[in-house]
Amino acid sequence: MNNRRKLIFSSSGFFLLGFAQSSYSSFEVLAVRIWPAKDHTRIAIEHKQKNLKIQTFILKNPERLVVDLKESNLISSFKNIISSLNYKDSYLGNIRVGQFNKNTLRVVFELKQSIKAKVFSLKPIAHYQNRLVIDLHPTEPIDPLLALLKEYGEPKGSSSQNLTNESKADFYVKKHNKFTIALDPGHGGEDPGAVGIRGTLEKDVVLEISKRLKVELEKHNAKVYLTRDADYFIPLGVRVKRARRVKADLFVSIHADAWIEPDAKGSSVYVLSDGGASSTSAKWLAKKENLSDLVGGVQLSNQEYSLAKTLLDMSTTAQIKDSSILGRSVLSNLSNVNVLHKKDVERAGFAVLKAPDIPSILIETAFISNPTEEKRLRNYIYQTKLASAISDGIFNYLNPKTKKFTG
Repeated sequence: MNNRRKLIFSSSGFFLLGFAQSSYSSFEVLAVRIWPAKDHTRIAIEHKQKNLKIQTFILKNPERLVVDLKESNLISSFKNIISSLNYKDSYLGNIRVGQFNKNTLRVVFELKQSIKAKVFSLKPIAHYQNRLVIDLHPTEPIDPLLALLKEYGEPKGSSSQNLTNESKADFYVKKHNKFTIALDPGHGGEDPGAVGIRGTLEKDVVLEISKRLKVELEKHNAKVYLTRDADYFIPLGVRVKRARRVKADLFVSIHADAWIEPDAKGSSVYVLSDGGASSTSAKWLAKKENLSDLVGGVQLSNQEYSLAKTLLDMSTTAQIKDSSILGRSVLSNLSNVNVLHKKDVERAGFAVLKAPDIPSILIETAFISNPTEEKRLRNYIYQTKLASAISDGIFNYLNPKTKKFTG
């Protein structure tokens, strides 16, 4: 009888152990993407596991970020993906994965310097499944204004030598009356934007056009700030915040349009609306572009929502009026390069145009969903023509203001 009881107990133990082991999910990873930028690095781990339980902490000497995934088991495919990664940025040196104990999968990020980390999960959206996002930021944030001034030469003059770096940057901007234009290549990183039939990504072509536009604007002695200069994502609100920090005189967001029908064509220019959208298509486009934060990977908080609403409420009639004048000037010049999708400036509630004190426009250069226009958008010469037309439109708008600065 005792032997029988032992057998039953032992069998139950095996059953319970087997049940406990099967209750832990295999962490099935679909992809690991690294998006390096000058002021941060983002790692996105796309996976199939729901309700991920995460614990994080920092280890010193050497610097490491540890991310523990509870009730998760390592499978070889995750290791294989990790082993194929390249590390070419200022913050991340290497990634290691291993089964720390029977119910904890440990991911270790070997760091090149001290960082501030933000780790969060994103639910499925667009073509993505669940994502675990790890953002690595320097302990001392990079000031966009100081970075811009460094690009165009350090502040000079004995009258500014006793100021802090930040005050020195502000002093220099006030002393040197020189136009600063913020260029915003749309999308980037996790957010590809629209995709053409040939596989052309909006985020790639608008970055190239923006870089060529920067060159054209600099010919007119303007300082140009790019909200992104490589393939990474910047939240819409941060783009506006950085434009204001560099004290931009204008904000120009560059995009490539898309529509469900491949025959839609032409260039368009949009400004912020203080009421409803000027057309159904403008409303649809604004809604699509405003989803960029969710696709790109932004964890929205109530505080951030309140800030966005405050910026919208601050947007003045004067800003929208100036933006419209700028938009018409650019649209007129774009007509020399491409047909116009709409003959006048359109209006809608674009989140990226909500700087209350900066004339701001969003340019849809062409339809990437149109095979003919997609082919043109990939062409270096056509990109340069678009950049030149936009530059001419901007300086036609600025010309009376230039006289005020130089007269």
